[in-house]
Parts: sequence; structure tokens; C-alpha cells
Amino acid sequence: MRTLIHLREQRGLKVDAIRAIHAKAAGESRDLTDTEQAAFDTGKSEVERMEREIRNHEFLADAERRVEAEPIGERRGGEMGDIEARFSPAKALAEFVETGRLTGAEAEYAAEHRSGRQGAIAMPVSAFMGETRALLTTAPAGGPGGNLVPRDQGTLIDRVRPTLVTESLGATVLRGLTGNLDLPRIKDSGQAFWVPEHGNVTRSDMTFDKVSMGPHTVGAEYEISRRMLLQTTALEPILRNDIAFLLRQALDAAAIKGGGTNEPIGILSTPGLNVLPLGTNGGALGLDQVADMIAAIDDDADGNRGFLITKNIRTAALKLKDGQGNPLGLNTVFAGEAVRVSKAMPANGTKGTGTNLSAALYGIWSDLIIGYWSSVDILPNPYHVDVASKGGLLLHAFLDADIATRHIENFVAVKDAKTSP
Repeated sequence: MRTLIHLREQRGLKVDAIRAIHAKAAGESRDLTDTEQAAFDTGKSEVERMEREIRNHEFLADAERRVEAEPIGERRGGEMGDIEARFSPAKALAEFVETGRLTGAEAEYAAEHRSGRQGAIAMPVSAFMGETRALLTTAPAGGPGGNLVPRDQGTLIDRVRPTLVTESLGATVLRGLTGNLDLPRIKDSGQAFWVPEHGNVTRSDMTFDKVSMGPHTVGAEYEISRRMLLQTTALEPILRNDIAFLLRQALDAAAIKGGGTNEPIGILSTPGLNVLPLGTNGGALGLDQVADMIAAIDDDADGNRGFLITKNIRTAALKLKDGQGNPLGLNTVFAGEAVRVSKAMPANGTKGTGTNLSAALYGIWSDLIIGYWSSVDILPNPYHVDVASKGGLLLHAFLDADIATRHIENFVAVKDAKTSP
């Protein structure tokens, strides 16, 4: 039995053959000869037959996926959660490019989540979550897309990816937002008093302010060759994992620092952040300094606490030893608190004569808010000058999101940690 990939490849070859017949006659400014017309009609019939068989294969594959699929990322109940679980980015892209419409779960989701961009496909954030790269079968030289073309292909070997730390530390995630969001915040609490029998309670007032959030757009772009679209079995994980990762990685970096052009404002850039200095030219982050960071956060504040550090700080901490020369270990150095490492944490700071100084954060991570205003919008563009003459496809991925810190007083930072003698 022929596979779906084999059928698509054969269809492409047949289309190339009848296109060559037509192009030869057009180049010679004449009509097709009887022999050429017969060959053209035969090729056309074979293409139509293959397309019917491809549709049958796609239907069966979709039916199997509906039975076996489970939600990506967080599990969501209800009918929409089931639709998101069955959503296939690769199927949606293939259908939209070929016919201009969607079917099945992809059509159901798109009907409920209209994209704000004309010609774009709304895809669930749960199926996803920049840089520009071209996926060809022979390029780029450092990792050509041809490595994904099957001979007998096993599971895709993913590239090494930095860890997405803000959500793993417990950041609060808000999905499905529409208008700008104001989060009311208690600035000062009231006070309780002990009173005598039948006595009056002393009045005290609470004061409030708010944290405002609004959508910012982060985007990524991919170029995919025609042969990759026909042959690769890895297009689905590429769409789900790689484009999704680029968007979320950008969000993670913005949540940690941000503040750049068009970026949300992250923790390290938020006014009012408590920064503990380690020295005129920077200093070591040892047990005493870790204790000072922990002590800087109110013990009564509730939420998920933890440290976010650089790789250099982790290396230096692993080298700390007790009086007998035994390593203290991260658990001892960081007092048993959760510890995560991220490349998005600055490790190139300067202070006085100190260089390559690292930053560290400690706080209540549930006070970091990540809000999503859109689905992941995938805009396929086969007409761009870079791909139109090659038969390829340019993919633009967009996500509207924002970052806010509900209580910046629940975070403390070090920005001048020395990690080498």
C-alpha cells in the first residue's frame, strides 16, 4: 500500500511532467500536438486520481488522530478543549494553501477564533507554546531540511533548546483575553483590632491601585521549500515545536528583562525592583548573599518562590565547599528553594572594574502575569518574491501577549555577581 508521503511525491512528479509539456509548447508559441495533448490528458487524469487517493489517506489519518489525540500543554475541558486536542497545524496549513479553506477540527477552531489578520490561520496557543530561517532539502549548510526527508525516518531529533523557565517557576498565565486588562491591586491593607465587649471597632481603610496590560505582538518567520512540503514527515512537529518555541522563548526573555523596542517590560526592567549590591566592582553570590535575598521578601507573602540564575552562577555555586572540602551543593547554597537556570538572564554586566557580571532573581513567581490576547496566527504566503518562483512557502507566525508584575516588591535581584576569581 502506498503511503501518503509517497502519493504526494508522485503527484508532484506528475504535475512537473505535464507542466513541462505545456511549457515546451508555450515556449515555441504553438498549440499542443495530438501526441502531447494525449500525454497531457493522461497525466491530468493520473493527478486527479492521486488527489482522490490522497484525500482518502488524509481522511483516515484525521480519523485516527481524533481517536488518539490528547491536549497539548495544559489540559482543558469541554468541547473547545477537545477541538484543540484534535487540531493539526500541518493539516490546516496544507488545506489552506491548497484549497483556501479548512475542514474538520481545524475549521471548527477557526470559526470560533477569527484571526485579526486577513489570510491568516488562527491556531490554538495550546498547540504551540524571531528568528528567520529557510528550510530546504539541501540548505542551510549547517542543518539542511533534507535531513527531514524520509528514507525510513524515526522520531525527529530536536535541537538543544533553552529551558522556558518563567512558567515552570509558577508564573500566572491568562489566556483568551480581548480588551486591555486592568488588574486591581491592594496597595495597603486595613488593620484588625481587639475590642472590649460591646465596644466599637476602630475603622481602617484599604487602598488600591492597578496593573495594566495590553497586547504586544511577537513574530517569527520560516521559509519552507516545495519539496519539504511534499516529502517531510516532520512538518507537524516543526510547526508545533520550533515556531512555537521561538515565540515562547521571546516571551520568556521579555518576562525576565524586556523593556526593549516594542517589548513588554520584564521584571529586571520594572521600576521599584529591589536590587541588592554585592560590591563596588561586583562580588560573589554566596550563602550570606542568598540569605539576604530570601530575607528581602515578606514571609507572609504567598505564592511559588524560587531563584532564577545564570549558568555561570550555577557553576560557581557548585564549586563552593565546606571546611572539609566537600561541595555544598545547590540545595544548600540556595537554602532548599527552587532553582532554575536561563540563558535569558544577563551575564555580561559591568560595574566599576568588574566585567561579565551575572544577574540573579528571587521572588514569588505567581506574581508574574503572562497574558495571551490571540491564538497563534499562521500566515502562509506562497507569493513572496523569495519563494514564488521556487514553489515554496513563507510562513509568518504571530502571537499577541503581554507581561506584567503584580507586586514588584515580591521580587529581589542581584545584577553584579562575580562568577570567576
